[in-house]
Amino acid sequence: MDSALMSRGVKRCPTWQFILWLCLFGGVLLWGVYAILLIWLKGLNQTNMNDNYGFALWIWADLGVIALGGGAFFTGFLKYVVGKDDLKNIINYAVIIGFICYSSALLILAIDVGQPLRSWFIFWHANVHSMLTEVAFCLSCYFAVLTIEFIPLILENRQIDKVPFFHNLSHNMHKVMAVFAATGAFLSFFHQGSLGGTPSVLFGRPFSYREGLLIWPWTFFLFTWSAAAYGPCFTLFVTRITEKVTKKKLVKQNTIDLLAKISGWMIATYIIAKIIDTWYWATVTAPSKGFAFMDFYSNNPLYGIWILVLEIVVCGIVPAIILLTPKGRNNSVALFIAVTLGCIGVLLNRWVMVLQVVAMPVMTFDKWVMYIPSWQEVATTILPVAYGIIVLMITYRYLPIFPQEQELNPNP
Repeated sequence: MDSALMSRGVKRCPTWQFILWLCLFGGVLLWGVYAILLIWLKGLNQTNMNDNYGFALWIWADLGVIALGGGAFFTGFLKYVVGKDDLKNIINYAVIIGFICYSSALLILAIDVGQPLRSWFIFWHANVHSMLTEVAFCLSCYFAVLTIEFIPLILENRQIDKVPFFHNLSHNMHKVMAVFAATGAFLSFFHQGSLGGTPSVLFGRPFSYREGLLIWPWTFFLFTWSAAAYGPCFTLFVTRITEKVTKKKLVKQNTIDLLAKISGWMIATYIIAKIIDTWYWATVTAPSKGFAFMDFYSNNPLYGIWILVLEIVVCGIVPAIILLTPKGRNNSVALFIAVTLGCIGVLLNRWVMVLQVVAMPVMTFDKWVMYIPSWQEVATTILPVAYGIIVLMITYRYLPIFPQEQELNPNP
């Protein structure tokens, strides 16, 4: 095996194999780029958006990657602010995953704008009455924070680190990283919350409408809570996949156990809050608007009551129980099932808050409508996945991401 250009003498796969996989995922990436160009050049008629669906599939992907990227701000908060020092062995990977998720979210927003050259209008001609303006500001600022957190990792590449200036810069940036972690947590709280608050103020969409606490609807807090709860699951999920692909142990069990346990408690408390929210909405809010609970669910496969059971029970209560029990966390199969269900659960929640909100009929002459995305929407939604895999491949090969790697995998 060829040595990668990083410290501590760890080994990586042969160069030919690395390039082969890069070409494979690069092809998927180019497919998505082609779809983006079609949308930018020919317009949003390349999508299947219509009067019933004003959101393309990529808006669900945007909300999804932002939620999954919540592991970055929450892990950074736990490490630098709360003082959970054991998380130093996984914080680098959490930052990289967060960087991928948030850069993907900004790319998706550039697609949705339709005219990316006018994206600066968001900042220069800001609509101060829109929660989406606050989302755009916080999202952009937090991406800048993640970029700053990412820079020291790049500077620790074995070849770059030989330059005294870069070596000292990296060392000094690590000293002030707690400031950026706290700033990132602050920014994430507001943009995650505002993403949840946006559908909740739609009086004409009773499925998502929620009453408020002070000036915020309850889903403002539920969105932030769920990102902090399920984001670490995605970090653990990607870490486990990386270990499987590389056939190496990269993080010690005590670190995995700590992050999984914290995630378990967050999921458990979030699910309790989610159940209370759903119960109040079904028994008080919806009837006050003239709707019965089952009016919000259809017999067709996409919008049945099963989706609520899957989100709360299968992808909420089940992973919480597994992650809160020592036996569940110490069993690699059970742990992987739990974090996988957690990731599915938060993606399902965002799916419901985007698609089911607009699919449900609100007028007596309306009917449930199905939504089938165009291939351009599918390609642009898959694009961030290919992009993320490529970034993970490059960073894992050339940067010292896992401090415990050499200890856990001594050279033969």
